[in-house]
Amino acid sequence: MIFTLPTTVRGNVFKAMANLAKYLGKYQEYKIRLSNCGIKWINNDDAFNSFLRIVNNNHSNLGEGYRATQNILRVNEKLWLRFNLLTGLRKQESINAFNLTIELSQQNKLSEYYDEELGIQEHFKYGSLFLIVTKKVYISIVAKDLIQKIANSQPLSYSAVRKRLTRNNQNLRFKELRSYFATYLRQHGILAEYIDLLQGRLLNQCLLNITLRLNPLRS
Repeated sequence: MIFTLPTTVRGNVFKAMANLAKYLGKYQEYKIRLSNCGIKWINNDDAFNSFLRIVNNNHSNLGEGYRATQNILRVNEKLWLRFNLLTGLRKQESINAFNLTIELSQQNKLSEYYDEELGIQEHFKYGSLFLIVTKKVYISIVAKDLIQKIANSQPLSYSAVRKRLTRNNQNLRFKELRSYFATYLRQHGILAEYIDLLQGRLLNQCLLNITLRLNPLRS
């Protein structure tokens, strides 16, 4: 039954089962049963795989996969995928930002979140969504026309997107979109500090210095 699940979910299932086994005091038995069934631990988010993604930066067929989704996803889901590509946010961060833009627009409060003059989504104003203990993102630079399209769109959920793609045998490549975003900016001369700021890898002590230098980002 586990192997009928998508690989992106499977690792979390193994982790949940391991935590339950530890709680029940049967962790060693759990590991033995996994081994006896020929099941190897698969962790799609381990540090080594992250390292390989950074080193290889092989996005040769990412565009092809991206285009394939356009015939599968709904209008708002395709718009969200584009938003992913152009902001480099983590999956849940981009969902939060997408849905929050719609919600605030309906309440005529979008200006509290999106600075139209600078073209910046100010995530730091909504700390419960974007300033998590281990993952923080402060701002995203987004064109006004894209924000307007999102504001006039419909909210979405990741589970619906995932099911639609897996049902059509299309790989989930959201992390590669994030990696591509960083690679593209580096190749076009954007400072690493700015990329870290936009992708939520910023050290707190560096935030003030970079914030004072935001104007060059507008160009």
